[in-house]
Amino acid sequence: MALQYQQFQDFWHAASQRQVIFFYSGYFSQHVVSAIAETIKARLNAAGTAGPTSRRIFSAFVEMSQNIMHYSADALTPAEQPDRQIRGGAFCIAACGERFHLLCANPVANDRVDAIRGRIEPLCAMTVEEIRSAYKTALRQAAPEDSKGAGLGFLTMARDASAPLDFHFLPDSTDAARTVFCIAATI
Repeated sequence: MALQYQQFQDFWHAASQRQVIFFYSGYFSQHVVSAIAETIKARLNAAGTAGPTSRRIFSAFVEMSQNIMHYSADALTPAEQPDRQIRGGAFCIAACGERFHLLCANPVANDRVDAIRGRIEPLCAMTVEEIRSAYKTALRQAAPEDSKGAGLGFLTMARDASAPLDFHFLPDSTDAARTVFCIAATI
């Protein structure tokens, strides 16, 4: 039992050193997202974070959590259930000077990796003006067929970020049919 306490203390210390202001790993549902949102708003408000920055952080958090709830391959609810999804992933916010780094990760089926990469890579090469233009265009179009939302998630994150989105696909050590999708935004 003492080993668990030591591991927890090590984790706590590492998170503090890296200025992690929020971390959650587990299952995301609408209720969990609402509670996290309330906590994030309170933490940012207590830290005196400017309104526009807080709004961009909150917007990116919502998009990241929606991504987990809609597309994570770690589901507690059946795939055919269209709403009230409960799916696994992780989310983190860390402060770095005047900027904030947001990161989320969740497993995806291996056959989805190319489609995800194909939607994010072009955003990483766009200018801020091109992202804004693409966002406005996407608002007027129908959602992509494979989207469970309006298809604006990655565009919204890219629009709100102060640097290009960063993403990686890592092998899922628990399931060879899945890959862990990680995406980060700097705000």
